[in-house]
Amino acid sequence: MDKFKLIFDGEKPKYIQIYVKIKNMINNKELKSNEKLPTIRKFAKFLEVNNSTIVKAYELLEKENFVFKIVGSGTYINEKKKNIKSDIYESKHDIIPFHIGNPSSEMFPIDDFKKAIDMALKEDGASVFEYEDGLGFYELRLELKKYLKSKDINTSEDRIQIISGAQQGIDIVCKTLVNYGDIIFTEEPTYNGAIDIFSNKGAKIIQIPMLNDGIDIGILKLKLEKIKPKLIYVMSNYQNPTGISYSEYKKKKLIELANEYDFYILEDDFLSDFKFYSQNNMTLRAYDNSSRVIYVKSFSKILMPGLRIGLLDMPYNLKDKLCEAKYYTDISTSSLIQRALYYYIRNFDWKKNLYAIENIYRKRFDKMKNIIENKFDKRLEYYISCGGINFFLKLPKGYSSSDFKQFLLKRGVGILEGEIFFENPIENRFFRLNIASTNVDQIEEGMDIIKKSLDDFLDGYRYNNDFKNEKFLY
Repeated sequence: MDKFKLIFDGEKPKYIQIYVKIKNMINNKELKSNEKLPTIRKFAKFLEVNNSTIVKAYELLEKENFVFKIVGSGTYINEKKKNIKSDIYESKHDIIPFHIGNPSSEMFPIDDFKKAIDMALKEDGASVFEYEDGLGFYELRLELKKYLKSKDINTSEDRIQIISGAQQGIDIVCKTLVNYGDIIFTEEPTYNGAIDIFSNKGAKIIQIPMLNDGIDIGILKLKLEKIKPKLIYVMSNYQNPTGISYSEYKKKKLIELANEYDFYILEDDFLSDFKFYSQNNMTLRAYDNSSRVIYVKSFSKILMPGLRIGLLDMPYNLKDKLCEAKYYTDISTSSLIQRALYYYIRNFDWKKNLYAIENIYRKRFDKMKNIIENKFDKRLEYYISCGGINFFLKLPKGYSSSDFKQFLLKRGVGILEGEIFFENPIENRFFRLNIASTNVDQIEEGMDIIKKSLDDFLDGYRYNNDFKNEKFLY
């Protein structure tokens, strides 16, 4: 314990000083990856501070990914992983943002939500600034139960946990179920934020390739014969980054396999509210009658991402541990936002807003699909899904999407390199285009720039990087 000794000054809050102390120890390699920090009670006693002071310091460290928590075990130093997500866009303006996944601001129901906030302040008064208990604001959970029912998900309000966005939901599940060295299956490719969370918890990630109707069930079964995962993380509708939706057969088969091989499914749902051209946009959770699916619902793509609100629908046998993990993460999601969302759903036309957003997304999807099929056929590999906001394309052999990203940035277009969606990228030819932040005119302009730039890029950048062990996604 002596290495944690700290003499406090009177200028900064004590929890900040503790945070800085541990952060410096990590950066100076005085603390090793996966090393356990002192328990809250022991550390508080050693430094002669309140337990809450240590809790705040640990929370700040966790927020910045210096540490991770395992419920019932303790707080551990994160293994630093190379961050390949570039910040080259931060100082760039006036670019066409195919790299951004959040909806454009004109889609936000600002006026109605402002009125909902006013209602919350008027009706609930000072209570909107207090912590919500346990699972979240009760009346909101009742409304969300009705909302889930409209999606063919039968649940109860005491299975719903209000969370601060889908990212937190994934993190909470990981804290509850996953220990260092445990195995997690994911789709290949998959959401890079989930890869980061699983890796930071010390889990071993095994990716299962995607086919055009969902995860490769044959390969999944071969893996399950030899390996038992703690869970499998999937997006069954309009998957990120490919846009692929699972067939009804594969949705049912995945639940069947979860029962047969005894593992949980963590379903991340960000867009299943919309039909697009899908034959089946039902969630896995809608088919689950055996409490195998832990369902995370984000509202970032269908409402406003900055609200940082979502829900977990939890199997009863995991409820207490998940609630505990939520509490130790941030105690509770903003009470003001929870209550404002409740008044918004109750008093404004929530379904009308969803319908309007779907129409916007559908027009953008149709425009992008038409351009890719007519202007890029035989020039780039691609898969056109039945809907969604993501398009995943592939450069010819010998080219790097990181080079292409930099090349297009100089011409006013942003894309996202595909390697961040793979746990162990063998090649870097994939790139993702997202249409959430771009209107129809921007899509046409941006894709015209890409079309005109492609030949120059292909002429000048072949074998700019060393490529080995080529592997195809589709």
